[in-house]
Amino acid sequence: MTDKALDTLFHETLKDIYFAERKILKALPKMARGCQAPELKAAFEKHRDETEGQIERLQQIFELIGKRPQGKTCAAIEGILEEGEEILEEFKGQPALDAGLAAAAQAVEHYEISRYGTLKRWAQVLGMKDAEKLLDATLQEESKTDAALSKLADKVANNKALKAA
Repeated sequence: MTDKALDTLFHETLKDIYFAERKILKALPKMARGCQAPELKAAFEKHRDETEGQIERLQQIFELIGKRPQGKTCAAIEGILEEGEEILEEFKGQPALDAGLAAAAQAVEHYEISRYGTLKRWAQVLGMKDAEKLLDATLQEESKTDAALSKLADKVANNKALKAA
């Protein structure tokens, strides 16, 4: 058996997040259509645009390492997105819908932050400065989105869900 080193792990994890980002890109419009608060809908639409740019950055990193962009099934993101689908179905028309959707979106963000943070660190260790910069740009966007979702949940969704209880 061939030894697998950090560069192989980097590539495999890159394929994982590439798959995840493409799945997220498909899920965001449905989440935007399903939410009640216009501010949350706008946040989902904004993040959809950002996700397109993040996919482009990942494609650049694949090019930097001499590999074709390809995804590898990510069971984690599939599960997280499935939970979001359940919230859409179970809370449709209910006061807690937006709070649930904001929380589901934050679960996605936390997964992405974890992956991008790891990939950025590995890029540093591997001496891949250009990849590191691209990964850092995405990591910063994901962190800002997470913070924005927290503010939105507090401003719009959580209080509405609480008042209905």
